[in-house]
Amino acid sequence: MGVDSGLPDFRGNEGFWDTYPPLAKLGIQFEEMADPRWFGESPQLAWGFYGHRLNLYRKTDPHCGFSLLRKWINETNLSAFVFTSNVDGHFQRSGFPDTTVNECHGSLMHLQCVDQCGHAIWPAPTDLRVEIDEKTLHAKDPLPTCPGCEGLARPNILMFSDWEWDPERTNDQGRRLNEWLEGNENSQLCIIELGAGPSIPTVRITCEQAWKSTGGTFLRVNPRDAQVPEGALSLAMGAEDALRAIDEIRIAG
Repeated sequence: MGVDSGLPDFRGNEGFWDTYPPLAKLGIQFEEMADPRWFGESPQLAWGFYGHRLNLYRKTDPHCGFSLLRKWINETNLSAFVFTSNVDGHFQRSGFPDTTVNECHGSLMHLQCVDQCGHAIWPAPTDLRVEIDEKTLHAKDPLPTCPGCEGLARPNILMFSDWEWDPERTNDQGRRLNEWLEGNENSQLCIIELGAGPSIPTVRITCEQAWKSTGGTFLRVNPRDAQVPEGALSLAMGAEDALRAIDEIRIAG
């Protein structure tokens, strides 16, 4: 979903290293960089990577597919819920209420204390912009800090081998999603899965389970991995193109 807004695709080393040449020189892959140990070993590099992403996500506008989904929900007075592995906050920016979004991997728009001092997760300040040396991908001081203990802060996102992630916010979102699913267990849900790959299949599995438990319609939109269980629908397209095509069909009646 985010790729169609112009955000980088981290699948495979080539795309990742095209975005981060300093990491290519060091031979650091995405799975290695997305590790909380860097906040202890090299906070400047950790915040260079995540600060770059934070800056990029904030300056990038969500593509029109987000607003199309909102339009369909509003025009037909539907109840809806978003389950996403994206950490860019673009669903909320597009008008989806925060109470109807479950970000299963957390959000880069929220921070937590590296030292787990007990301070609750907080929104990244709207004026936070991390200054970065583009040649080294090292963030410049001052780095974001915890308002509770004034120690180092980190994004509230689930990284690889991440035992320090604070899941409280995501767990609260998950409880609301489960309540919504229970309230719609006799409904014919329309589940639209957009761009969820099989390498980390959390979204694919969640969508398939919801479809099997409630019935209804399941549409998988994916330009590379569009295979579906029997009885489901698929479009081998990008998210924005598929949503635009569906909207044209709706308008044509």
